[in-house]
Amino acid sequence: MKVIDSHTGGEPTRVIIEGGPDLGEGNLTERLKRMSEKYDHIRKSVILEPRGSDVWVGALLCPPVDKSCTTGVIFFNNSGYLGMCGHGTIGVAVTLAHMGLVKGFESGPVKIKIETPVGIVEVTMPDLNTASVQNVASYLYKEKVEIEVEELGFITGDVAWGGNWFFLADKAPVAITLANEAKLNHYAKAIKATLSAKGITGRDGAEIDHIEFFSEAEQTGADSKNYVLCPGNAYDRSPCGTGTSAKIASLATKGLLKPGQIWVQDSIINSRFEGFYEINQAGEIIPTITGSAYVHAESTLLRHTEDPFRNGIL
Repeated sequence: MKVIDSHTGGEPTRVIIEGGPDLGEGNLTERLKRMSEKYDHIRKSVILEPRGSDVWVGALLCPPVDKSCTTGVIFFNNSGYLGMCGHGTIGVAVTLAHMGLVKGFESGPVKIKIETPVGIVEVTMPDLNTASVQNVASYLYKEKVEIEVEELGFITGDVAWGGNWFFLADKAPVAITLANEAKLNHYAKAIKATLSAKGITGRDGAEIDHIEFFSEAEQTGADSKNYVLCPGNAYDRSPCGTGTSAKIASLATKGLLKPGQIWVQDSIINSRFEGFYEINQAGEIIPTITGSAYVHAESTLLRHTEDPFRNGIL
């Protein structure tokens, strides 16, 4: 398989551009299901060690159903599949530009559409390395959910959708620094386990598989600093596109952020996304997230039939 690797705010994306599985016809949700049932060994071989690591997010390019889209994409990580990935969409857009599939920058910003299993997202690119992703409709689902977590006591937060399900904790249990990453990871996993044990879910019983902590920003110009625990228990090096979308939806619903007002979100490593939202005709909150990505490798992944770890270290 031929892949192109990039990072968005420090968070890597590996895009399969050639040699991936043929998922046939149908919408992206149906093809994601087909990949998970028949070709999950491909996900594992691309993402897991020895070729990858827990932090990687993968993206399989595939023909879109909607022909106005430049491509369809299925996102996945070390634990399974993602309906949407904000940093990954920025990475995919920059990868497409690197491949010469996004053109016309000499005339101004270029707009493309990318089809995902949770809907079509529009991406505006002012240059080869910057992308603004108009995300799917995001919303606050449950406000001020209180749970009692061993070691932490009572924790309050919001349950929100930004393309994935998030628990947005009101405060961080410790300072959001790389030195505290192990503690943040431990506490976030404890919150996630407690939500599951208490039967607290997203809409239609969906698992809340992302936990997000916030604190005051360290850098000038930022509104907040965050820590995001992703499915598979790796932390997001970027400020998390879907997590920032969920936060914006929560703030908007509470009247704390106006349409068009910029929210600047820094990550645990102080990389930055900027976001704002609009209200569409259906009254939904539509966030737009802007970040930068950089291609850093083009590779061919080999799978030898004799290799006992050709499908990854499980």
